[in-house]
Amino acid sequence: MILFWILCAALSLVAVLFVALPLWRKASSANDVLRDAANLDILRDQTAELEVDLHNGLLTQEAYDQGRSELQSRLVEEVKITEQPAAKPPRNPARVLAIVLAVLLPVVSVSLYLTLGNLDALSPQDMIVADAEGVVHSAEALQRLEKKVQRNSSDPSDWWMLARTYTEQKRFPDAAKAYERLVILVPNEAQLWANYADVYAMAHGQTLQNDEVTKMIGKSLELDPTNNTALALAGSAAMERGDYATAMTRWQALVDQLGPGTADAQVYVGGLKRAAELLVKQPGGKKILAQLTSKATAKSARNSATAISGKVSLSRALAGKVSPDDTVFILARAAQGPKMPLAVMRKQVKDLPLKFTLDDSMAMQPQLKLSGFAQVVVVARVSKSGSPIAQAGDLQGLTATIKPGAKGLNIVIDSVMP
Repeated sequence: MILFWILCAALSLVAVLFVALPLWRKASSANDVLRDAANLDILRDQTAELEVDLHNGLLTQEAYDQGRSELQSRLVEEVKITEQPAAKPPRNPARVLAIVLAVLLPVVSVSLYLTLGNLDALSPQDMIVADAEGVVHSAEALQRLEKKVQRNSSDPSDWWMLARTYTEQKRFPDAAKAYERLVILVPNEAQLWANYADVYAMAHGQTLQNDEVTKMIGKSLELDPTNNTALALAGSAAMERGDYATAMTRWQALVDQLGPGTADAQVYVGGLKRAAELLVKQPGGKKILAQLTSKATAKSARNSATAISGKVSLSRALAGKVSPDDTVFILARAAQGPKMPLAVMRKQVKDLPLKFTLDDSMAMQPQLKLSGFAQVVVVARVSKSGSPIAQAGDLQGLTATIKPGAKGLNIVIDSVMP
């Protein structure tokens, strides 16, 4: 920062010299006046001496006239003014202007920078360090972050860190305001809407029975029907309002997506059992539960028959081009036909290498499922933007054309998309 100000001072000095020095040099006109006045005095003295010599008889009239003529010629040649010069040199406006500009240029420049610039932009203290989850742990860093978003409210990454930090500190009203701004800047990210719904519910009575929360969850599922947070919240909201069938549907989709045997899925397996227990106590609940169980069994059988499984890994050559928190999409799409994914799994680079299974439960649209197509291609892609839509710079690996039900695939992410 000190070096920055030294450079600024040096540039300001150059600018002042560039502007003021030519004006200062215009003072030469005043020097001409003084020189002419001195020459005029000398010529007057010499004329007076000629007159004295003529009076004393030291010069003839002819010599006197010749000498006086020569002095008059010199007067024309050496003296450019004919008026009597002032007692002191006249004031030079150019020199005054040079002094004024020399003072004003640095003052105005510094004032403009203080008003329009960012004083902390080059300061090491302005570096805001957050952990892998985007949480800022230092109170001083949080204050700098809050000031930063006040100065510039258009950077989504700053609002993301602020929202995550407020959530971690259980400052849910502040977190909700941060997410409110964030979804305006990034309106098509399902995870942001799901997080927004979560903190908004905590800030408003710690309940999901809120119209705004319902809209946010719906928006998240509209953008990504497989979003884990949105599915979990949708199931919890259904439980709160006593809609146990919907709760089971949402949580079952989440469990299928996480993998029934995983630790994360086990959290919701208990919820499914509790929802089933409460459902049978409602009028007609046993019948509804039987229907759900029958559908789940049939779905499981279909999914098992058409499920695609294998392993995804990242090429060592590309390991330096990603960060652990970059999003990884594993998806199946029709070899010929719609580009909409038939099944999608979302993970992160830090989960690689990983085993995957894609089936009909992961369909983004009910009418577009793995079981409905004879030939598909499986793609594993690292999305730098976090968007499921492929973009230049994303890293990708894919299979050849395969049939639904293929097992033991080995996909290596080894190319950069142009």
